[in-house]
Amino acid sequence: MSRSIETLSRRFPGKRAIVTGAASGLGLEICKLLASGGWRIGLFDIQEQALEQAARLIREQGGTPITARVDVTNPQNLSQATREFAAQAGGVDLFVNNAGVAVGGTFLETPVEDWSWVVGINLMGVVHGCAAALPLLKQANQGVIINVASAAGFVSSPAMSAYNATKAAVISLSETLFGELLDSPIQVSVAMPAFFKTNLLDRLRAPKSEMESATLLMKYAEFTAEQAAEMILAGAAKGDFYIFVPPKLKTLWRFKRFLPLKYLKSFPRMRDKRIAALRAKN
Repeated sequence: MSRSIETLSRRFPGKRAIVTGAASGLGLEICKLLASGGWRIGLFDIQEQALEQAARLIREQGGTPITARVDVTNPQNLSQATREFAAQAGGVDLFVNNAGVAVGGTFLETPVEDWSWVVGINLMGVVHGCAAALPLLKQANQGVIINVASAAGFVSSPAMSAYNATKAAVISLSETLFGELLDSPIQVSVAMPAFFKTNLLDRLRAPKSEMESATLLMKYAEFTAEQAAEMILAGAAKGDFYIFVPPKLKTLWRFKRFLPLKYLKSFPRMRDKRIAALRAKN
């Protein structure tokens, strides 16, 4: 069991968590780490068959899975599943808004239908998750919400306008909640991971050229979903609000904060140079 799980378990001896998008990728890795500490975990996902397989893994890791087929775009569905988990587990200590999808392509290449799809899951899914979790956490006067955004929310990489916008909105929502809960014992954290090896591209909607670029960036990513999960939970255990994954992303964050126009002019060239190098390497 990792130090971060030990810390969270001491802080919340009830050890009750809900994770959306829990059946695969980053969500599943977060659940596996929590399971190693004996947590009861609400595995929420829209993929029923994958949920069954995930539940077996959680039991093998020492956790207690409580699965629910949940569509995060449906607030009633998510709220009901959250209340049912809380009734069965005796409450909620940690709620991770992780469910997400990806859209690539320039602004003019992105159909309005793809905007609606990605906004519904990446932004409104987090809104619905916070709305489901906060009343329970306020009632208990404790708890943690982790909103999984992305480095894309501040990097603002070209050809990812729809995805970038949703993740920037999640960062802003989290900052707003932080201020609203400033005098409360409820913690809000926002995770901003860069590219890591996961299955996010399985449902990617993008033109062929952007699909190829994203595939290259994923293939040569520096870390795995398991490592990303550990970094996110470690940040939450320390009480961090901004969780940079990996931590060196903070340098890029500061570059944009202090020199925004210089950053906006230089980053597209940095990205093109990186992709060209990966194509040559591939």
